[in-house]
Amino acid sequence: MNVSIGTLIPPRLAAQGIESVVAWAKESGLGALDLPEDFARAAELCKAHGLRVGAVNGTSGAKLIGKDERAREQAVERARAQISAMPASGARILFFCLVPEDRSQPIVESLAIFRDTFPTIARACEDAGVKIVFEGWPGPGPHYPTLGYTPEHWRAMFAAAPSPALGLNYDPSHLVRLGIDYLRVLEEFKDRIYHVHGKDTALLTEAQYQYGHFPATLSKAPAFGGGAWRYCVPGDGVVDWSQVAYALSQIGYDGCVSIELEDARYWGTAELEKQGILKAHRHLARHFD
Repeated sequence: MNVSIGTLIPPRLAAQGIESVVAWAKESGLGALDLPEDFARAAELCKAHGLRVGAVNGTSGAKLIGKDERAREQAVERARAQISAMPASGARILFFCLVPEDRSQPIVESLAIFRDTFPTIARACEDAGVKIVFEGWPGPGPHYPTLGYTPEHWRAMFAAAPSPALGLNYDPSHLVRLGIDYLRVLEEFKDRIYHVHGKDTALLTEAQYQYGHFPATLSKAPAFGGGAWRYCVPGDGVVDWSQVAYALSQIGYDGCVSIELEDARYWGTAELEKQGILKAHRHLARHFD
């Protein structure tokens, strides 16, 4: 497989500066970095160090599905400008997590706005040779307002804007916590997988007994978790990465697997973040290298 294992840049590591991050990533054997909205300088450094650009964070995602029509039009123009600038930097994947500004906005309303907004953005992507991926984080409770975290959503989104430029950021950690078959997703949406997050989920048996499928109401949920689950580095959860790697190889995936560090044990300092990324990399490399 021609897959590069890279990482999103967590906050304490990011605070050390992009030059330091890129140098550390190269020295540590990583092959790619996911980059922020303002990506040009970081992309230059990645190229100089022989790193791939994984995904670039999309601009104004919340406004793209917001109710304010004028703000939405401005967000579309900002997205189109970002898309047009990407190819020159070697960036080909634009990442969105479509959480509306109004967290109580129903999914059906967000979908209707998406139907109006994203065909224009998709055409810009087609012209530039860029792909957009949507992350499947449900968003914050109690509304879980993100557009694009279940197969039901994805079918409706791809029907509303049927462009091959629109696809998925495959993150099995969210699918596990939602009880969705993460391997079946790879089969049904095999033509739409353009980016992958390396993140896992541990299921907490005792918490499942205490709270069921809902978040705890009298106790504090674990950091990066809720109720009977918590996010963790690959290898410490229930995802079978050998099966994921095999399924991705079968569909010809040749993009990046970007470690998304959301594990409370490796959080709070740059050194802990580095430890978590390197532990995740060791596990993923067994299956993807």
